[in-house]
Amino acid sequence: MIPLAERRCQRLKKGDPHLPAEQAQALLRELHADWSLADSGAAIQRDVRFKNYYETIAFVNALAWIAHREDHHPDLEVGYNRCTVHYSTHAVGGLSENDFICAARIDALVPAAD
Repeated sequence: MIPLAERRCQRLKKGDPHLPAEQAQALLRELHADWSLADSGAAIQRDVRFKNYYETIAFVNALAWIAHREDHHPDLEVGYNRCTVHYSTHAVGGLSENDFICAARIDALVPAAD
């Protein structure tokens, strides 16, 4: 099976089904342990901490590049030394594989000492 971070997001249309809870849980196990289900299972989120503002914004800019490239955009909460990333697929009204693909790519951005 191809690792999540090596897959590409697929265009989804309104009305396509969201992931079943069991499949979302299985994909969640492939991500960094800091990812969790949110919004009653309709989203995933991760809080990432940094040493300073510069590192935080560098992360946000790298994340923005991934979001643009995959055409799949998270909601972000950004502070001085932290960023909370929320992924959900609005077209399907819940989680899709696209959320987990982008989350895996974001995991590759975060230093191991995080």
